[in-house]
Amino acid sequence: MNDTSARLLRLLSLLQTPREWPGSELADRLGVTDRTVRRDIDRLRELGYPVEATMGAAGGYRLVAGSALPPLLVEDDEAVAIAVGLRAAAGYAVAGIEDASVRALTKLEQVLPAKLRRRVRVLGTALALPSETGPTADPEVLTTLAAAVTNRERVRFAYRDGAGTQTRRHAEPIGLAPARHRWYLVGYDLDRSDWRMFRVDRIENPQPTAARITPRELPAENAAAYVAGRRTDWGTPTFRLSVTIHAPVRKVAGRLGSGPDELRAIDEHTCRLDALRDDAPEWLAHRLIALGVDFEVHEPAALIDQLRSASARIERAVAGHR
Repeated sequence: MNDTSARLLRLLSLLQTPREWPGSELADRLGVTDRTVRRDIDRLRELGYPVEATMGAAGGYRLVAGSALPPLLVEDDEAVAIAVGLRAAAGYAVAGIEDASVRALTKLEQVLPAKLRRRVRVLGTALALPSETGPTADPEVLTTLAAAVTNRERVRFAYRDGAGTQTRRHAEPIGLAPARHRWYLVGYDLDRSDWRMFRVDRIENPQPTAARITPRELPAENAAAYVAGRRTDWGTPTFRLSVTIHAPVRKVAGRLGSGPDELRAIDEHTCRLDALRDDAPEWLAHRLIALGVDFEVHEPAALIDQLRSASARIERAVAGHR
């Protein structure tokens, strides 16, 4: 890689991964000598990027949070806006960008100055975004776990099971995967000597230990495949959903999280949704109302109750304007 500018951008991209890079590994990735890597590190420092070096056999380079935001071509308020948006996308599992949101958020928060990180957290706490997916993951927890996965580092955390029982876990995380509106951590449980997946919304206070994980063979292609293969608390249907919707099937398709075999046309103006689902009834109620068309719910009773509650709130809201 002879083009200095292109090489510096590639070097910066590598350093933004939250881990320590040996100089020899950076040289190998860039196709240059160790001496060139040292010169390029000095150039990045001159540009304001806080690159820290450690000595010794296990030493290397890593990008750290500095006293000021490095020149990333964004202003402070823009960086805060980006981080808040990424936290929202990560915490609410926006379809199609969940994993990218967590990776980008991990990189950005790594170099945000302390005062900007505080602004991001305050805004993230204050902005009560509507929950469309039931339990949501805390972006703080997600980014901590993502960093542990990237760094190949053991982590300890408190975990609540489906019955509400809390235990302490010591695990070697190998991946995060979104599935059916939730996030899952896949890792090797050291206390139970077996692979496990953990719902991230049930994880509290994750603490990386700085201990490296032991290379092990996951009984699946990757974390996403492992979660898909287990199909435990997220894949077991809990109720039958049946709704008649007074709108063409093309207008409804994809808006209720339904599969192609769950929604069928009755005629050109009406369709029917029949499925086994495990979604939160509150989420389904909001999604049906958001369609902006008439509909009749045949089952489940929990969804009918949610719609009655929503109707009562709306009636109270407009009671003074009759």
